[in-house]
Amino acid sequence: MTNLETVAFDIETTGFQTTDQVTVIGFDAEISSRVFLNIDDRRDPRTLKDRIHDEMSPPVVLSIHENEAALLQAMTEFVESNLTTQEIKLVAYNGETWKGGFDLPFVRTRLNAHDLEWPFHGLPYIDLIDVFESRFNTTETSLTAVYEELIGKDLSDLDPFNDSGEAVDSWEHGDFEPVVRHNVADIRRTRALMDVAERYCSKSDFSMKSLDPVA
Repeated sequence: MTNLETVAFDIETTGFQTTDQVTVIGFDAEISSRVFLNIDDRRDPRTLKDRIHDEMSPPVVLSIHENEAALLQAMTEFVESNLTTQEIKLVAYNGETWKGGFDLPFVRTRLNAHDLEWPFHGLPYIDLIDVFESRFNTTETSLTAVYEELIGKDLSDLDPFNDSGEAVDSWEHGDFEPVVRHNVADIRRTRALMDVAERYCSKSDFSMKSLDPVA
């Protein structure tokens, strides 16, 4: 497991219903982050890509898409060309557990809504929430709280929001930059926590699954 490079994954959405949509999808590796933004047919914030890239370290490569379908198509192409061909493991925090999770089930529903194929063929997947609930002593279980208790507030200072619900309001008002920064903070928190877990936990403490579909 430790021979596989960690790529952390997180999404932002307009809500939790089946008719809600993905607003941002982010992936974080050691050298950079790759983020996809859905602007929902609104004005393209043309300077945002350069500003995000120049102001963040490691760099963030941001692409802007007119709608959710275009975002999901671009994400699919990225995953198939850059992730499934490499020796990596996809890691999320409550992205998908044996009892539920949010990110991957939501992505499945929205891919199906646009008749797009599942892109994560061949990728091993680990969810961190069970590891930190069972193998670390923390007072809360949210990504932000666990990160701050075990690591500190460095990445939390990057996050413009105190609550994820604020990201929905910001995106709906066309204020896209804070939503992107929030997503970057979350994917980098996730990868940082994976580093901690690998330092202190045994391989048997992690539940790794394949994301290959049956068909």
